[in-house]
Order: sequence, then C-alpha cells, then structure tokens
Amino acid sequence: MTPGKRSDYIRYRFQRAVESHDEAVILLNNKRWNATVNRLYYACFYSAIALLLKHNIEVKTHDGARLQFGLHFVKTGLIEIRFGKLYTQLFDFRQKGDYGDMFDFDVATATSLINPVGEFLEEIKKHLEK
Repeated sequence: MTPGKRSDYIRYRFQRAVESHDEAVILLNNKRWNATVNRLYYACFYSAIALLLKHNIEVKTHDGARLQFGLHFVKTGLIEIRFGKLYTQLFDFRQKGDYGDMFDFDVATATSLINPVGEFLEEIKKHLEK
C-alpha cells in the first residue's frame, strides 16, 4: 500500500470508528442494547486498526487486532491499561451478544460504555495526530 493510500485508509478507519460510536448513541436511545454494544465494539476495533496501520502493523482478524493493540500500545505504556481492558471487555461482549444464544445486554451495561468508548476514541485520535 502506498503512503498516500495508507493515510487515506487510516483516516477512513478512524471515521468509521466515530460513525460507529454515533450509531451506538442512536441505538441506545432506541433501547437496542445488543446493537449498542456491538457498535461500541466496532468503534474500538476500527480505531485500533487505524492506529495499528499508522505503525505499519497489519492484522487479519479481530483477535489479532486486539492482541497487537495490547502488545504494541498497552503493554508499552503508550495507551492506558484501562483502554486495553475496555477493548477486551467489548471484544468479549461482542462475542456473547452476537453469537451467544439467549443473551441480552441491559440498559445499564449499554449506557455505562458510551462515554468510555468516546474517551477511547479521543485517546486514539491523539496518537493518530502525532
């Protein structure tokens, strides 16, 4: 991938992260708890992908993105541990919400994640702008 295309793709992925967060708020307001949590996970995933790509780290799976994000940014202290834990929690929640039978999130869980994911995006944005 050429440097110009890479930077366009990084911007695209981060914009998708912001849109996913915005979608989560809409879904929350419409009492769609599982869909809210799903979109919050994708907000973290897309922004993590953008950061990984900025550092020339390419991954092929969701788990790979989570592991590489933890290895290169959380364990090194570049990103706060709380953000690594949030991303992992949402990864696990997405698995349960999307693939678990008879599993539903509640309003308290969905609501409690909106602001932390917004903070996660702000943190990633700072690193992308460096």
